[in-house]
Amino acid sequence: MAAALTNSFSLLRCSCVIGSLAATKRPLPPLSFSLFRAPPVSIQSKRCTRLISASIDEEASARAAAASVDSGGPTIFDKIIAKEIPSTIVYEDEKVLAFRDINPQAPVHVVLIPKLRDGLTQLGKAEPRHSVILGHLLYTAKVVAEKEGILDGFRVVINNGPGGCQSVYHLHLHILGGRQMKWPPG
Repeated sequence: MAAALTNSFSLLRCSCVIGSLAATKRPLPPLSFSLFRAPPVSIQSKRCTRLISASIDEEASARAAAASVDSGGPTIFDKIIAKEIPSTIVYEDEKVLAFRDINPQAPVHVVLIPKLRDGLTQLGKAEPRHSVILGHLLYTAKVVAEKEGILDGFRVVINNGPGGCQSVYHLHLHILGGRQMKWPPG
């Protein structure tokens, strides 16, 4: 089993290198696949390996968060709202708080949260009574994008549940911009 995983990982790493070479319009090197020897590791390959590793860590984190979602205890976002954990706040009003993500995925990466969770742990749990705060969150995303100078191009992401890699069960929006966004996103 371990050998099969190593081999498929080597092929995946190799496909990352080939994809990056093809994108730069450089000629592709001759391919030689060996089940006993991994292909040479390039800088691009190391980057792909890190992305794969980060993705696996993100998935594990999401599964762990989903397992403890019903504990009812305060989330890290509740602690940020209470100012128990420091954050770089970029916007705040009576209903929402926006702050810089500590692990930015774009030059501008702001997390926007409602100050009152009110059972809204994820978008999939939204009820008709939440429509006012959901609308306010989306409008505030526009205000934050304007304030951050990315109104001409930004993305709003809401991760929902373990399959969506949600790692904090307090509804939150990621506002990303400052670079060209790609499609498909992930």
